[in-house]
Amino acid sequence: MKILISNDDGYQAPGLLALHDALADLGQVEVVAPEHNNSAKSNALTLHSPLYVHEAGNGFRYVNGTPADCVHIALTGYLGWRPDLVVSGINNGANMGDDTIYSGTVGAAMEGYLFGIPAIAFSQVEKGWGHLDAASARARELVQQVIAQGLDAQRPFLLNVNIPNRALPDLGPFEICRLGRRHAAEKVIPQSSPHGQTMYWIGGAGPAKDGAEGTDFHATTQGRVSVTPLQVDLTDHKSLRDWSARLERFQGVR
Repeated sequence: MKILISNDDGYQAPGLLALHDALADLGQVEVVAPEHNNSAKSNALTLHSPLYVHEAGNGFRYVNGTPADCVHIALTGYLGWRPDLVVSGINNGANMGDDTIYSGTVGAAMEGYLFGIPAIAFSQVEKGWGHLDAASARARELVQQVIAQGLDAQRPFLLNVNIPNRALPDLGPFEICRLGRRHAAEKVIPQSSPHGQTMYWIGGAGPAKDGAEGTDFHATTQGRVSVTPLQVDLTDHKSLRDWSARLERFQGVR
């Protein structure tokens, strides 16, 4: 078994170290992660400046780029071999609902999925790394389960997993969930720079708008580990026929 690990919090993040230690004996495990924190970088690739790969004292490789850069470089020549599984995390904070669009943790896993490799993104619900030992144990459990059931490169999957910050005995079971939705983000925060210019900080994420039963928000609130299968196809299939009719009418009056 060959496993590639990445994240968006950086190669020195406690969540990455815990995830590596939890999976290290499951096969050949390699880390290629960002040099610095790259939260909310989503699937961004660096196309207009060079990328460099360095090796840390513990053998982890780190890149001066985004999470997606790390996985992309690893899969397109740097490693020299193709992993059976790409794992990202453990992130310092939740990636639920709309968060998945922005998440660098999910972006790293998705890059593996785009290359046809099964991938899992792991996050803790609350920031601060509380009960990280329990989170890494549950991450290992899920990875072992998917390995035991067989990894089929012809049918890759992308799973988004959020683990409550609880001690292992207090963690509920895994629950398959859909993504919830958040309310709009809080207002931008303006400040004055030392040069008298106005600068802006992005506001915090809004509260859950759809946290009904069956969502990742609901499951984690109940102490369960949410597991959401994701897809990349953003097509609104239900509206294809409607838009086709609209364009036909538009082109008919030209």
